[in-house]
Amino acid sequence: MSRELLSIIDQIGREKGIESETIVSAIESALVSAVKKRYGVGENVEVRLDRDSGEIEAVSLKTVVMEVSDSQREVSLEEARELDELAEEGDEIGSLLEMEDLGRIAAQTAKQVIFQRVREAEWESVHREYSVRVGEIISGMILGQERRNYIVELGKTEALLPISEQIPRESYRRGDRIRAYLSEVRLSSRGPQVILSRGKAEFVAKLFEMEVPEIGEGVVIIKGVVREPGDRTKIAVYSTESSVDPVGACVGVRGSRVQSVVRELRGEKIDIVTWTDDPRTYVGEALSPAVVDKVGVNELEQSALVVVSEQQLSLAIGKKGQNVRLASKLTGWKIDIINQTEYESERAKERDQEISDAISREHDLQKEEQVLEAQRFSEGEEVFDLSDLPGVGEKMADILKAHEISSVTLLAESDEATLSELPLIGSKTALRLIKGAKEHLDFVAKQIGASKSATTENPEALAVAEDIPED
Repeated sequence: MSRELLSIIDQIGREKGIESETIVSAIESALVSAVKKRYGVGENVEVRLDRDSGEIEAVSLKTVVMEVSDSQREVSLEEARELDELAEEGDEIGSLLEMEDLGRIAAQTAKQVIFQRVREAEWESVHREYSVRVGEIISGMILGQERRNYIVELGKTEALLPISEQIPRESYRRGDRIRAYLSEVRLSSRGPQVILSRGKAEFVAKLFEMEVPEIGEGVVIIKGVVREPGDRTKIAVYSTESSVDPVGACVGVRGSRVQSVVRELRGEKIDIVTWTDDPRTYVGEALSPAVVDKVGVNELEQSALVVVSEQQLSLAIGKKGQNVRLASKLTGWKIDIINQTEYESERAKERDQEISDAISREHDLQKEEQVLEAQRFSEGEEVFDLSDLPGVGEKMADILKAHEISSVTLLAESDEATLSELPLIGSKTALRLIKGAKEHLDFVAKQIGASKSATTENPEALAVAEDIPED
C-alpha cells in the first residue's frame, strides 16, 4: 500500500503538473488533524511519510518536566531518560504512536488530499490561463441555461454569460457556438469563474480590431465607443495617416467589414464617425446619420447647441432620444438640439432684447447726466456752451466770447442795442439770441425742479448728486 501510494502521488503529479512534494506535505498536514481527531492525542503530533519506502509513522511530542501535570503534553524526566539517556528538563521528546488503523486513516486522508490538491491545481491553471486573456474575444459552446444565465464551455473550463451581459432579445440553444468578450476572471470558494460579455462596448471595439487590419497596424485608432446593446453603437475613429480614411477603412469595400460586425451583433445599427479635436465638428459628426446646420459650443460648460432643419430634427434626436444620448456620451458634451425655426425665433428675441437693453442703458445715462447737470447748474456752474444754443455756431460763439459774453447767462442778460452792434449781429439776431438764452435758462430751471423731486424719490439719484464734489 505504501509504495502504491507513492506511485499514485507521482503519477498524478506528472499528469496535473503538481510537484509530488507538495502533495506529500499536504497529506502529512491532513494526517496530523486526522490522528488528533481519531485518537484524541495532544496538540504536538507529527506525522511523517517516508519518501522512499512510503511508510507512515505518527510521533507524539511531549515536554520533559520534573512533575507531570498534563499527561498528553508532558512526560517525566525519568520516563524521558528511558527513551533518551541525555534528555533534560525542558526538552521535547517524541514517542511513536502505536495505531492499528493508521494505514486505513492514511489511505482515506491521502485520497481526500489528492482530490483537493488536483482540484486546486486545476483552478490555478484555469485562473492563470484566462486571467491573461481578459480583454480578448473567445469562442465557446452553449451547454445550457441557468437562471437566464448561459453556461458556456471553453474547453478546460466553463464560463458564465450573465443576463446583464447579453444582447437583448438574442437566444441560444444547447450546442450553439458563440463568440464573446472575456470580461473578467473572478475568484470564489468554488474556484475561478470566467465571466463573458456580449453587451459591452469593448466587444464591438474588439470585433472591429479583428475585421479591420488598419486598426491592428495602428494606422486607424478607435478613440471612443458607446453602445446601447441590441439597438445602436457609435464608434469614433481617427487615422494617423492622411492618406487613409478611417471611416472608409472600418466600413470596407461595399460595407463588407462593418456588415460582418453587424451580423455578429444580430443587426445592431452602427454609426462610424471621424474623431476630431474640434468640438463643433466632432459634435456634428457624432449626431450621424443626421445632418446638422450649425453647432454652437460653450467650452467652459462643455455644452453644445445644435441647429438642424425640421426634416432632420427627429433623426438627430433619435427614438426616445437615443441618438443624441449616445452622441453626448461619445463626445462628453451636453447637447441640445433645436430646429431652424426655433433658432431664428430665439435669435430675433435676443436681438430685440439687445436693442431694448441698449435703449434702456442710454435712457438711464441721459437721466443721470440730466441730474448731474442740473445739480452743477444749481451750484452756479455753467454747464452749457454758447454753441449749444439754436442758431449759434462756433464762429458767432467766438465773436460773443471775444466781447466778454462767455456764457448763456451773460447772453440772456445782454442789452439788445449793445449786442446788435457786434459784428454779424443785427437787431433781429440780437433779439433772437437773447430770447433763446432766456428760454434755455427757463428749461434748465425746470430741470432743477425735476431733479430735486427725482433725488427725493430715488436714493440712487440722490447718491449720484451727493458724490459730486463742491467747487
